Amino acid sequence: MLAMDFRGPKRVRAVQKPMPTILHPEDAIVKVLRTCICGSDLHLYNGNVPDTRVGMTFGHEFVGEIVEVGSEVTNVKVGDRVLVPFNIACGRCIFCKQGMFGNCHESNSEATAVGGFLGYAHTGGGHNGGQAEYARVPYANFGPTVIPAGMSLDDAVLLTDITPTGYQAAEMAGIQPGDTVVVFGAGPVGIMAARCCWLFGAGRVIIIDKEDYRLEFAQNFAKCEAYNFEKDMDDPVMFIKKQTDWIGADACIDAVGAEAAGNAMQTITGRKLLLQAGSATALHWAINSVRKGGVVSIVGVYGPTDNLVPIGNLINKGITMRGNQASVKRHLPRLIDHVMNGILKPSELITHRIPLEDVADGYRIFSAKLDNCIKPVLIPPTANA
Repeated sequence: MLAMDFRGPKRVRAVQKPMPTILHPEDAIVKVLRTCICGSDLHLYNGNVPDTRVGMTFGHEFVGEIVEVGSEVTNVKVGDRVLVPFNIACGRCIFCKQGMFGNCHESNSEATAVGGFLGYAHTGGGHNGGQAEYARVPYANFGPTVIPAGMSLDDAVLLTDITPTGYQAAEMAGIQPGDTVVVFGAGPVGIMAARCCWLFGAGRVIIIDKEDYRLEFAQNFAKCEAYNFEKDMDDPVMFIKKQTDWIGADACIDAVGAEAAGNAMQTITGRKLLLQAGSATALHWAINSVRKGGVVSIVGVYGPTDNLVPIGNLINKGITMRGNQASVKRHLPRLIDHVMNGILKPSELITHRIPLEDVADGYRIFSAKLDNCIKPVLIPPTANA
């Protein structure tokens, strides 16, 4: 089968790989119909996440058709079209029973801090992902969810990560009616988080980035205020304080993570020398611009294990900080309703549809922010067969 292959930082290609096989009675094999390149994939692509191994197939956002199931799979059947959450969750462990499906205790033998992910580094379990014609999906009795009749594949594929992650970013922010919320990062997750803040009752939503095309897109999609931290302000923290009568935002969302720009020291130590787990610039801004007693919500990805963070400011200001990988399965019932009722239209984020054969070009375009790319979707050659 054709699949994406990681050959080292900034080096990916489409190659022929062996077909996946059933390794456990609860596995399923999925013929991939749509798969995405995620901002989290760029952290792997750029070499920012430890233990990303040569030969890995990325891709944790995909939908497809079940073509084979293990002997103990009863929840889905051959022929079902399913969306596959990026978390690998057993549905039975102590954390899954609490709805913490991104923290499953059974799906990742490589780490204790996080559950398993499809198509990520070996810190996420080393499971090959869906940027391929076919993919193996563990725990098929729990994870794969049948796509409702009438839902497009483009909407469905963005329910595997981007939409639940943006929604959970707003949920973790503890938004109260009328709150001012600042979102750092106008990538797909940040844009979706800004959109979802209104669902929780926000009175004002501000998004900050340095790319004008992303800010314009965010204004149109999320109906929020949008500012460029390189052009519209000298200091994002002072800017937010001025915008909020010197009080600070009620909640801030870090939707950037390890590759944040805006601070030379953070960039050098976190992105160039890899002396810390990525550049924590956006997290600094969030902690320092939120009000006393406010909330900082983190969905931006940071690699293990250490970052330079102003923990003293968090303590002295009485800030609540919340972060996690999105528990996709927990959010799906509500988000499916929102999509089917027209409240959310995730597919509007998609700007580029790229053949899987051209995956290297897709990564280059998305990583370099070329051609006003917001969200690329890869289409395998067998998707129309």
